Amino acid sequence: MFDLKIVGGTVADGTGAQRYRADIGIKDGMIVDVVRRGSNDPAMAGLERAGAAETIDATGQLVVPGFVDIHTHYDGQMSWDGLLEPSSGHGVTTVVTGNCGVGFAPVRPGREDWLIKLMEGVEDIPGTALTEGITWGWESYPEYLDAIDSRTFAIDVGSQLPHGAVRAYTMGERGARNEPATADDIAAMSRLVTEAVEAGALGFSTSRTLAHRAMDGEPVPGTFAAEDELFGLGRAMAAGGQAVFELAPQGQRARTSSGRSGNWIGCGG
Repeated sequence: MFDLKIVGGTVADGTGAQRYRADIGIKDGMIVDVVRRGSNDPAMAGLERAGAAETIDATGQLVVPGFVDIHTHYDGQMSWDGLLEPSSGHGVTTVVTGNCGVGFAPVRPGREDWLIKLMEGVEDIPGTALTEGITWGWESYPEYLDAIDSRTFAIDVGSQLPHGAVRAYTMGERGARNEPATADDIAAMSRLVTEAVEAGALGFSTSRTLAHRAMDGEPVPGTFAAEDELFGLGRAMAAGGQAVFELAPQGQRARTSSGRSGNWIGCGG
């Protein structure tokens, strides 16, 4: 006896294999049976005779695994929207936030509005909505993850540590204005990166895109970070565990300290 049957649909299983018609049996929230159907073969009648508390007729529809959207900016919306729309209405079952080097942790008390204006400028998310909707209550990135974990969402959520927030938290206005990081700055940022990955961050994100600018016109902190900073943060990320170094690449030639960007994108291993 299944809790749910999905019958008659065409399965695209995400492996690249040929699509096929099949019935799917679900119990206790898990897929426990997938049985192929044939148009004229009685031996391939699927789960037609199996009992189920609920049956969904998916004839003429595609049945697919949940989509994973690895690039979203729900960092603020997570404070007020448990459904995380519109993604949850389009077959997405996992979203990843903290992209492009922008996000809301870590944050110094009193600097919340600066992070909002950075997100508004880069992603065109209305600052009024973020100001009214975000329920602050954290300073460190692990505290931010705890705040996320305390909420209930319709889909799964993963988060990355944003370079812009880390730079501003560690270096203050120097970091926000893209001034070069000293060895002490890099060491302090590295501690935050390792701490974040150990706490559950999926990785670290940064931007080299000149179009990514705060409301005051300043590029995202980290846009012009030198190799010693990027390599240092990549090593710190790797020290915390398995993680991803996400980079929004530059779309044009710009003042940058590195002509070898391809060499350090994967430095976290």
